[in-house]
Amino acid sequence: MRILFLGDVVGISGCSKLTSSLLSEIKSKKIDFVIANGENAADDGNGITKKIAIDLLKSGIDVITSGNHIWDKKDIKKYLEKQRSVLRPINFFQDSPGKGFSIFQTKNKFKIGVLNLMGNIFMEKCDNVFLSAKEFLKKYKLNRDYHFLIVDFHSETIIEKMAIGHMFDGQATLVVGTHTHVPTKDERILEKGTAYVSD
Repeated sequence: MRILFLGDVVGISGCSKLTSSLLSEIKSKKIDFVIANGENAADDGNGITKKIAIDLLKSGIDVITSGNHIWDKKDIKKYLEKQRSVLRPINFFQDSPGKGFSIFQTKNKFKIGVLNLMGNIFMEKCDNVFLSAKEFLKKYKLNRDYHFLIVDFHSETIIEKMAIGHMFDGQATLVVGTHTHVPTKDERILEKGTAYVSD
């Protein structure tokens, strides 16, 4: 099983790269499932539009995750209400449009859960991420509800990302941080087998 996670896709250059070459990369590298954080995919680098989301999904991305800029473009709100392949953080306030978690089935019959969380430190107001994560882990279980769980944690600080990584250790396949647009060289396998990288 090969899963590709793409960090924050930014603006016209990021989108054009994906729409022009992602399908051939998927084919050549035999990738089974693609997740990308698209909350900065709009032309000006803030938010995502319905049209851009549709174009990215057509380019080979299976799930688009997001974060604090998800509401920057007005037309995305109604789209999120009907679309399960574009996620917003699950710990946004309860009446927020859209979903923060979905389960997808791959062509080879594996179930992949994708969870989108957002941090609390130096970010917009949202529910406590640790309480939301705790509630999630009470409800869903690896190898019972899905074969793989990918967590996109959209957060400003590495310490908050590491804490979520350890919280999900052994209960997620991958915890990856997004938001800062700065790749970190701290990829590792945590003690109970979860893969982790801060950004």
